[in-house]
Amino acid sequence: MNRLDELKDRIDSRQARLGVIGLGYVGLPLCVEFAKAGFSVIGFDVDGTKVESLCAGSTYIEDVPADSVAEVVEAGRFVATSDFNELSRCDVINVCVPTPLTKTRDPDVSHMAQALEEICRRLRSGQLIILGSTTYPGTTHELFVPMLEGTGLRAGVDFAIAFAPERIDPGNKDFAIRQVPKVVGGETPQCAELAAGVYRVIFDEVVLVSSTQCAEMVKLLENTFRAINIGLANEVALMCDRLELDVWEVMDAAATKPYGFMKFLPGPGLGGHCIPVDPSFLSWKMKSLNFPARFIELATLINGQMPEYVSDKVAELLNVDRLAVNGARVLILGVAYKADVGDMRESPALDVIRSLADKGAEISFYDPHVGEFELEGRTYKSADLTQELLETSDLTVILTGHTSIDYTRIVEFSHRVFDTRNATSGVASGREKIHKL
Repeated sequence: MNRLDELKDRIDSRQARLGVIGLGYVGLPLCVEFAKAGFSVIGFDVDGTKVESLCAGSTYIEDVPADSVAEVVEAGRFVATSDFNELSRCDVINVCVPTPLTKTRDPDVSHMAQALEEICRRLRSGQLIILGSTTYPGTTHELFVPMLEGTGLRAGVDFAIAFAPERIDPGNKDFAIRQVPKVVGGETPQCAELAAGVYRVIFDEVVLVSSTQCAEMVKLLENTFRAINIGLANEVALMCDRLELDVWEVMDAAATKPYGFMKFLPGPGLGGHCIPVDPSFLSWKMKSLNFPARFIELATLINGQMPEYVSDKVAELLNVDRLAVNGARVLILGVAYKADVGDMRESPALDVIRSLADKGAEISFYDPHVGEFELEGRTYKSADLTQELLETSDLTVILTGHTSIDYTRIVEFSHRVFDTRNATSGVASGREKIHKL
């Protein structure tokens, strides 16, 4: 029996020790789920504050309850560390680190490369490496397999490597991690089967594809599909503005068709780590093959213009009251990128606030999930959502539709409301104060 066959037995018997590099919104839930399933799990992160918090049984991810972390820590099945020498003890290593874009919107795989370098220093026969960070098709096969084989060990023979993209949707209460099928592609069929064996423990369904390149492309397709359709919804919103139509009424009516239409909604722009970023990975890759990704480029352009469009509409609404943007008191409701989470990554609210501040507006904000944030050297702190704050603001702008906010109260006490999320759809009175995207 070779070392990879031995690894399969260890996985099947849950004797394999699992490592997870990157303890963010992807890595931490995996750690907890694997530990609950009976595996011994070591979580790795360069952020000592995160490590200290987890070892104390606390959490910093809203979707991962503190009692779940405390349970697996106290049971001795999960420990967090910044000591990458512990990788040598791991039979399976999941890589869940960020993959942002550079300022020129090129893929930045430096975090993945650093994680793989740490693995290379300690790689041994019989280990399985699973990459989960979103990246362009070919990254695993063309970049990281050669890095690992530089140690003298051979992929598919001495060690296994697979790609299994994350599909986590922060704040989604409808689908638990187990319920979302896990896509897995391996460097070899045995690599794929080993990774699938790991994931079948915590996922109801595992979908095997033919290669790591295919698995990488699957993730990009999923989020490119969303980005393009949101771009269409945003362009329809711009059209409806010119046509003096209510885009939300149009969307709701179209969605009554039982086939052939999928409802996507407009908004102040794209946010989150995935949708604004992932399509650019694919566009970048295709440029290297002299293939222009026209749909992606157009959707990126339209979605990217929405924050400035919102800023311009704010100026128009202030002008109705004979007010200039410069010196106007603008209250922002919601700065997270989506409803009911505290995640601000790539939030369009930041671009809207930056634009309005540059024009001289006095910005205050309220967000039940975000206490404070920094933008261009200034610290913004969430204000108390008092009646006085609403009444003394020249305009209230809803950028994130958090469900915990009482929008009837917002409309009642605000002088004027600009709603970019249709959050006030259920408000019966004060409709004359509401202006929508």
